[in-house]
Amino acid sequence: MRERLVDGAYAAGWAGLRHLPEPVARGLFNAIADTAWRKRGKGVLRLEANLARVHPDAGPARLRELSRAGMRSYLRYWMESFRLPTWSLERIAGAMTVKGMEQLNEAMAAGRGAILALPHMGNWDLAGAWIASAGGYPFTTVAERLKPESLFDRFVAYRESLGMEVLALTGSDLSVIGTLARRLRDGKLVCLVGDRDLSEAGVQVDFFGEPTRMPAGPAALALRTGAALFPVTLWYDGPYMRAEIHPEVVPSGEGDRRERSAAMTQAMADVWAEGIREHSVDWHMLQKLWLADLTPRGTGK
Repeated sequence: MRERLVDGAYAAGWAGLRHLPEPVARGLFNAIADTAWRKRGKGVLRLEANLARVHPDAGPARLRELSRAGMRSYLRYWMESFRLPTWSLERIAGAMTVKGMEQLNEAMAAGRGAILALPHMGNWDLAGAWIASAGGYPFTTVAERLKPESLFDRFVAYRESLGMEVLALTGSDLSVIGTLARRLRDGKLVCLVGDRDLSEAGVQVDFFGEPTRMPAGPAALALRTGAALFPVTLWYDGPYMRAEIHPEVVPSGEGDRRERSAAMTQAMADVWAEGIREHSVDWHMLQKLWLADLTPRGTGK
């Protein structure tokens, strides 16, 4: 029953909210964000706990201020995502600017293929729509399989309408890593969100001074295919979104492949940490992330 209600809510969002006048939609989603913030549910409390790692010197009042702005940023992401299918290509092109695009252009022109790896910042769907249209690079990405299946299908159809090829992380006979590797060897682009490990098989990294795990996929794919690996950060700037494609993470010649993959993943985490520290309200991490907060599967706790 709950899954049907969730699916219905998303369907209503895509069907109805996209047609509201923009000031009305913005006001509505700000009100939803503020209501959720005042209720101090699990997501808001987790966001504040995560922000406390980013800003260890911040007191309770400052963390509350940051979490309120963070919830408004998070709901802005949803408001924009419900409305993106109605945006023209011209509007998408004008909605964001990208620093460091020349690095991606060079890698793609050389036929190397490239991986853009980003954390849960800003609006990654808008960034994807921009890179596929204004940037000129349709790409392949991976999505976590959602329940119910109809909701997952809605997300896939939505993202494919923006110019993405979407592979399901689980539940398919298709080899996700193999397919991504083929795309890269063909000189194409792959975009992956990489700051949260969903498998408990990721690479341990130091993130804001504490251990966590991040997916090994981006670095492993770069090592396997020779594709260029670029960390990306996103943030809102008034009515616009900004993105920075940071310098390529180059594999070290030392150690075996696993060790080099771990070093590359740590290098990405360091870049993301700097971006998140500077634009922490646009980091939408409302889930547990650090190992100290995670309960191993199977413990029942």
